[in-house]
Amino acid sequence: MVETVIRKETKVNPLQTTMNGKRPVKIFSGRANIPLAESICNHLDLPLGRIKISPFLDGELYVQVQESVRGCDVFLIQPTCTPVNENIMELLIIIDALKRASAEKITIVMPYFGYGRQDRKAAGREPITAKLVADLLCRAGTTRVLALDLHATQIMGFFDVLVDHLFATPVLVKHIQSLNLKDLVIVSPDVGGVQRARAFAKKLNDAPIAIIDKRRIHEKQNIVEVLNIIGEIKGKTCIVVDDMIDSAGTIVKGAELLAKEGAKEILACATHGVLSGPAKERLDGSSLSTIIITNSIPVLKERAPKKLKTLDVSGLLAEAIKRIHLDDSVSEMFE
Repeated sequence: MVETVIRKETKVNPLQTTMNGKRPVKIFSGRANIPLAESICNHLDLPLGRIKISPFLDGELYVQVQESVRGCDVFLIQPTCTPVNENIMELLIIIDALKRASAEKITIVMPYFGYGRQDRKAAGREPITAKLVADLLCRAGTTRVLALDLHATQIMGFFDVLVDHLFATPVLVKHIQSLNLKDLVIVSPDVGGVQRARAFAKKLNDAPIAIIDKRRIHEKQNIVEVLNIIGEIKGKTCIVVDDMIDSAGTIVKGAELLAKEGAKEILACATHGVLSGPAKERLDGSSLSTIIITNSIPVLKERAPKKLKTLDVSGLLAEAIKRIHLDDSVSEMFE
């Protein structure tokens, strides 16, 4: 049996025992993105809670929380990224351990929500897996969820507990502004992403937007057929904005069409860099000059495209955690 002990050795902050007279705050992490959890703790000047996760030879997991959480306000950081099913199961087991250890509140910090794209029935006899996962998390003992750029906002309604929905837009926009790009056009990769593109464009001095009209071939997952562009992009610097880049088929085909129609420069900007399957090869051979993502989920070096730029969202998540504990407004972070 191989065990993993997740522990952050730092000087204990008074916030660990009390915050303005409120219950103690403790932060724990699963194994999905430990560097992000450590960075969040650094922002809050809090230690990462001690937890042992031991996989047995048959694949089962043993979890033990190695410090008292009785009466604590616990925040558990775990994106349910690849391997999705393993990370979800690990998350559920840790929640159960915290609940049985008498944690007062258990807030799940999910920088990435796996199964988020299965949020509706697109054909007969299909599941709505996003709802199923939400039910499992609530049933396990979650009292609140802190999510980052959900694939669809209606997923918030799948949970029977409060959901705080953060957006990485401030982090992404700040970086775009630092590039001093001219003649910007914000491009939505499909009609469903228009609202995201408009919100992004508004932060960039109300830049114009364009829409890539595409048709997804349902029988072949992750393969799309691009048709045309709605909007003026000739001679412009185009930023294609999406919530995630998975196999990169959508982004790359969209970039090809933008280049064909005369775009001066094309950048891709997304919160979650899933980068599965042929993503690296596709992005390396694409018309994109830069691919911008965040560290919401880890990207292995061998899966990282040459033009990749990763931004840090730990400060954003840390601020939200602080506000939730202090009962301050989270939405004011984006005003």
